[in-house]
Formats: sequence, structure tokens, C-alpha cells
Amino acid sequence: MSDLDQLTQSLARNLKRWRGERGFTLDALAARAGVSRGMIIQIEQARTNPSVGTTVKLADALGVSITTLLDYEQGKQVRLVPPEQAVRMWSTEAGSYTTLLVGTETRGPLELWAWRLMPGDVSSSDAHPDGTTELLHVTAGELTLVVDGASHSVPAGSSATFEANVPHAYRNDGSETVEMTMAVSIPPVR
Repeated sequence: MSDLDQLTQSLARNLKRWRGERGFTLDALAARAGVSRGMIIQIEQARTNPSVGTTVKLADALGVSITTLLDYEQGKQVRLVPPEQAVRMWSTEAGSYTTLLVGTETRGPLELWAWRLMPGDVSSSDAHPDGTTELLHVTAGELTLVVDGASHSVPAGSSATFEANVPHAYRNDGSETVEMTMAVSIPPVR
């Protein structure tokens, strides 16, 4: 079984499990996530590999991290994630990418990400649920962080935090590769 097949199977199993634990019908989850009922059925039957955006919307609607939707097993106290098990979520032909390093459900989902943005690349995100906070630290290059339409320059060595309940984007307007680490804290479903 390929990595993509394993990922598709894990997502199918975990989406079904978390939808059941939350007591959401297909229609309720579709409405909360803004994803069609048909797409959710296809995902739960492992007949499709959804986009990153769709996966994020489903995770947000369920109040779990993307890690939880994609992981097939989580340890009890310490969970080590070797590099080959980190999940590449987004990439471009130029070489930009994001990698979900690790996540947890303790007191609401918390995720740790590694990012690389090549010159000229951008990654945009829809608004996350109220209470979602992102923290980032740029280790190389200069990031242009766009939050609710306002641009902020974040050079190497600098950090930033913001409430992510508005549209936001990560842009590399420079000539040097941007590398950063980002943590995302998501509030539990009420």
C-alpha cells in the first residue's frame, strides 16, 4: 500500500470516527465545514484524496487537528514522529512546501509545522474558527505575513503571533528562500 493509500484510508477511518464522536450527521458536518455531503461520503469511503483546504475545513469543523484526521495511531504519553512520517500538506513546483511535524489534542488541538517558501510563492488560508491562534518563527529569509489584508514583514530571527479567524497568507516577496516553524492552537469544539 502506498503512502497516499495509507493517508486516504486513515483519513476515511478518522473522519468517520470523529464525526461519530461529535454526533454530527453528514448534513451537519457538511454545513459546519462548508464541504458538500457527497465529498464527505467519498472521503469516508476512501474514494478520494481531498485538497488541503477541504481537509482543514473538516478538521476545523470537528475541532480536531489535521494530525488527528491523518494519523492512524497516537501514543499515550510520548509520541515520536520520525521525519518519514511527517505529512507534506502543500507544495509547489518551485520547491515551496509545508510539513505538519506533530500535533496533539490536549486542551484543544495544537499543531507544529515546518515551512519552506521559495521566492515568489504564496500560501493562502481561509479564516479558521474563532479562538485559533498561530505563532511563527522565521529562521531564513523574510516572510510577508498578510492578515486580513494587512501585510507584515517578518525577517529571519523574528517571530509573530496572530488570531487566525480572518483570511491570511504567507508570501515570499524576496529573492531568498523563507524557512519558518509555525504552531497552530485550535479551540476545542463547544
